[in-house]
This record gives sequence, C-alpha cells and structure tokens, in this order.
Amino acid sequence: MSSIKFFVMVKPDGVKRGLVGEIIKRFEIKGFRLCDIRMVIPTQDVAEIHYGEHKGKAFFMKLIDFTCSGHVVPMIWEGNVQVARDIVGATVPWESPKGTIRGDYACCMPANLVHCSDSSESAQKEIKLWFS
Repeated sequence: MSSIKFFVMVKPDGVKRGLVGEIIKRFEIKGFRLCDIRMVIPTQDVAEIHYGEHKGKAFFMKLIDFTCSGHVVPMIWEGNVQVARDIVGATVPWESPKGTIRGDYACCMPANLVHCSDSSESAQKEIKLWFS
C-alpha cells in the first residue's frame, strides 16, 4: 500500500498517562509525516459516528463513554497505513507483541491507548469527521 494520509487518535488513557509524545515519536522514527494535530474532548455524537460500526454491540456504550471521558489527540499522518497499524499493535492489548504501542503500554479494553485507521476509506471518513 502506498503513502496516504490516515487518522490516528491518542485516546483519553494515553493523554492522561502522558504518552502523547511517545506515540508521536514512534511514528516519526519510522519516517511518517505529521500533517495535523489537535486536542479535544469528543462529544458523544462524534464518538458514536466514529465508532458507528460497533453500534448495537454489547461494548458500544462503554466505548463511547470512555472516548468522551477526557481529552483525545486526533492526528493526521502521511505514510503507509498498514505499517502504522503494525506500530500500534493488535486491538486487544494482551494480543499485541512487545515493541508495539499497545504491547508496550496498554493493558485493558477499551483503554488501549490509540486508534488508527484500518484503510484509506476509513481514513478519509475519520479525517473528515475529526478535522472538518
């Protein structure tokens, strides 16, 4: 997959634990280019749209409440989204290998530190939602 703009968000647990700089560093070291960044407390509407594919699942409201529980750091990066997902690690922290963000720092769900686009299609939707 070629270089595209994609979305990464440091979740409230990553912000509260002071890991924003470390997460940014992991992408910069790999040669990704940071295009935009901000800090916000998400509204419930934005969180529900962002995680819309999980609506109706048992964990949905817990995920929305968690996402809205504090500041998040949405970012637009440029690079290979599959390599970015390898940097982040598996969604479930204890399934993430050491050396990934989640494997090194996350311990539970939904507090898995970071969200990363899974495709160019989701990246476009997420960037539009968070940076319009």
